[in-house]
Amino acid sequence: MSDTDSFIDEVTEEVKRDRLFKALKRYGWIGVVIVLGIVGGTAYREYQISAAETQAQAFGDSILSALQAEDSAARIAALEGIEPSQPGADAILGLLIAADAGGEGDDALAVERLQALANNAELPQIYRQIASYKALSRGTEVLDADARRAGFEALAVPGQPLRLLAEEQLALIDIETGNVDAALSRLQALVADSEVTAGLRRRASQLIVALGGELDQA
Repeated sequence: MSDTDSFIDEVTEEVKRDRLFKALKRYGWIGVVIVLGIVGGTAYREYQISAAETQAQAFGDSILSALQAEDSAARIAALEGIEPSQPGADAILGLLIAADAGGEGDDALAVERLQALANNAELPQIYRQIASYKALSRGTEVLDADARRAGFEALAVPGQPLRLLAEEQLALIDIETGNVDAALSRLQALVADSEVTAGLRRRASQLIVALGGELDQA
């Protein structure tokens, strides 16, 4: 019985191997296609990453080269000649051009360009907010205090990335309009905020002292 069982087991194993080989002949190409797909997909992804890095480096080099021009007009012309190659690149160029436009005292032109970026619904929200913040900051001689206050209040909404910087500017507007108590209250809240950066806390603390206020020593 033992020899018979052993023979049956051998035959069974042989049948299994035969079926496996037949299955591989019939369906083995599917596994090959899957492997090739994985390898090809990985290679294409690496190519895309490399291409994106190359584009980003070329874009950065173009900006650095443009900013080396001696006068504002030449820098702006060079920046305007750069072709945006990635999402958000046009916003970065716009911010640089707007900043340079006011570099020679033309704040009105700088504010106009920055506001145009801030109102461009096709740009990512963060770039629009940065443009709005810079326009309001540069607009001291162009926009009245009420207009700047309204703009900064929109940026100071909880959850917004520029909230604390906008709060600092609102405190400065309070000082500008003679409302020192409101400025002190806003600055003290800013110093106590858990998200405030070291630099912003230092600036706010210095303003509090300059205005005759007291710092919380806790």
